[in-house]
Amino acid sequence: MSDYSPTGGRDVHTVYFPAATPPAEIDVLIVGAGPVGLAAAIELTARGVEVAVIDQARTATLIRAGAMGHTPRVVEHFRRWGVLQQIRDEWTFPPEWNRGIRLVTSLVGHDLVPTRAPAFSGQDAARHSSEDAMRRPQSALQQVFLGHLEQHSVSVSGGWQLTALRQTGEGVEADLLEVDHAATRTIRARYVLGTDGGRSAVRRLSGIERDGAYATEKRLRLIVRTGDISERVGPAPSGTNIVFNNRASGFLAAVSTREWRVYAGPYPLDYEPSEAELIEVAQAAFGFELDLEIASATTFYQATRIASTFRSGRVLLAGDAAHVRTPGGNLGEGFGDVVNLGWKLAAVLSGHAPDALLDSYDQERRPHNWRVADFALDRAQAAQSALAEFRRVGIPVDADLSPQAQQRRADIAAELGAARFDAAGVTFDERYDASTVLWYEDGQLESEPGWCPDRYDDDPRPGHRAPDGLVDPYGGTLYDRIGANFGLLVLSPDRDVEAAFLAEAAERGLPFTVVHLIGPEVRALYGADTVLIRPDQHVAWRGDQLPTGGANAVLDLVLGVRYAAHAATSPVTQSAGA
Repeated sequence: MSDYSPTGGRDVHTVYFPAATPPAEIDVLIVGAGPVGLAAAIELTARGVEVAVIDQARTATLIRAGAMGHTPRVVEHFRRWGVLQQIRDEWTFPPEWNRGIRLVTSLVGHDLVPTRAPAFSGQDAARHSSEDAMRRPQSALQQVFLGHLEQHSVSVSGGWQLTALRQTGEGVEADLLEVDHAATRTIRARYVLGTDGGRSAVRRLSGIERDGAYATEKRLRLIVRTGDISERVGPAPSGTNIVFNNRASGFLAAVSTREWRVYAGPYPLDYEPSEAELIEVAQAAFGFELDLEIASATTFYQATRIASTFRSGRVLLAGDAAHVRTPGGNLGEGFGDVVNLGWKLAAVLSGHAPDALLDSYDQERRPHNWRVADFALDRAQAAQSALAEFRRVGIPVDADLSPQAQQRRADIAAELGAARFDAAGVTFDERYDASTVLWYEDGQLESEPGWCPDRYDDDPRPGHRAPDGLVDPYGGTLYDRIGANFGLLVLSPDRDVEAAFLAEAAERGLPFTVVHLIGPEVRALYGADTVLIRPDQHVAWRGDQLPTGGANAVLDLVLGVRYAAHAATSPVTQSAGA
């Protein structure tokens, strides 16, 4: 293999977790040092919560990297956490390899659906975010997150296995076993957050079941290692491709300059394909004969398994510990869990909200995850059926340039193009429509358009992601101005509502930012003079005047005070804020 190293010779393959002893007492113990667990530590630390992270493993490796694509919504979180530039710098293959997602017959074969190349001078795509999507392996995120946590003196300890959980009236006792040295330790935490993957020990020890169907077949995610193939594919090949041919299907995506992710299958659950068979599939994805080494093979399934609750007392679940589904954006949903839960945990621990506020984490995130999971499974099954039909009729080999072959490719392209969409709703329509801590408007839930995976319009109603945009000509955004606080967006010269909210927030000691925007287009977009935005960038309330009970009533509902009081006496419906 070539000695050329575009990463400057640094080790991009292995992430080393600190060899440290976790503290005896902590506010929040996070079990699992994957990207979601480390992101949770960043989110909570930024809010003044003392956290410790443990993981059974001592290292994470690039060659087992799963999710690599990160939507603009996820990149918005990276920006607020203060790690976006470091993630951009932590590339494992040249970023210019990113050309969007190509639909091809093979890496060196035929484009089936045209992909717009990035314009050097700018772009004219419809925008719902100030950020663009990006691709980085999970290990690159972990490397950046660990560096950030080290700068903030956050305890992260590799090599510690969780063996028992005991909930007490004031917290949780977690028993740990040091994997290599057989030492034991008990940590006392006020809350435990399980981010320890699909086989979560936290979920199992808490007795939380999962709902959903098991898969009837399996697939393999391969990481294959190549030599220098630049003479065949060029110095900047397409880093992300979806392959359709008679032997290979699914992603062919660069992980590093010498490693690629390839999908193989489906196979019966009890079938173990040989190494030769897997290499043949991988070669078909590249479209030419080359020497390949299988560096990693992991099993995944097209199935949905979601925890029956994301909260059991003082134990909470996020990421794959809470929901496992058909691949495609799973990591982003884990980050969404973290952002939803982070401000709520911080509010409870600081005394700004009752413990009951944490119920809304399950109320909001679990229905959202089911919605996205159902879509992902339906899309995967439709793609599998389409591929089977393509293969039944026949997919010409790349070398066949006959008019008949070109027409067949055109027919396949037409079918793919008709079915292809950008899934803007999956990326941005992170709506919460069954929450007890959102001030829904009269008739809102009955009248608003249903969730649609391939369509999204900026929506300022309570429960929806607040539309973002520039607030100054130098690149500052609304989300930048709000930061980690509650935000009050004031769009009218009348400041009586603002004064009431400021007085109530000051009385409670609630972190609160007021943003004044005078443009009529912003007032038209948001549809109200004043908008209360939660720290997770979702609209909590909007109006031209305060409701009965004033700002106190709004904040009581949004912080779960009203829910806690009602829950003690009678059931609360989802329209509690109306």
